[in-house]
Amino acid sequence: MTHDERLAERVRAALAGVPGLDEKRMFGGIGFMVRGNMACGILGFDIIVRVGLARDREALAQPGVRPFAMAGRQPMAGWVMVGPEGHDADEALRRWIQWGVDYALSLPAK
Repeated sequence: MTHDERLAERVRAALAGVPGLDEKRMFGGIGFMVRGNMACGILGFDIIVRVGLARDREALAQPGVRPFAMAGRQPMAGWVMVGPEGHDADEALRRWIQWGVDYALSLPAK
């Protein structure tokens, strides 16, 4: 699966100025790393956000959000997939991106 380039541009804009940012191809899409830790990514028209265990339930209760699971594997706790209905508004997208960045910054740099 590829990624939506329009969504990628929106995510890049939301990440502008984040120190230690790196972009990598992964999951058949794009991953955005902060100090070597994945903060978020794009797969198709969805964003993947690493929210951490403390925010997992809160994140899953939001509109358009489901657990993130690779094909044939159990869902990954602390990671969510946000569909377009959950990130179409710029403010919502920025909030999701910030949650991912905040979590990545809470981890030791790699």
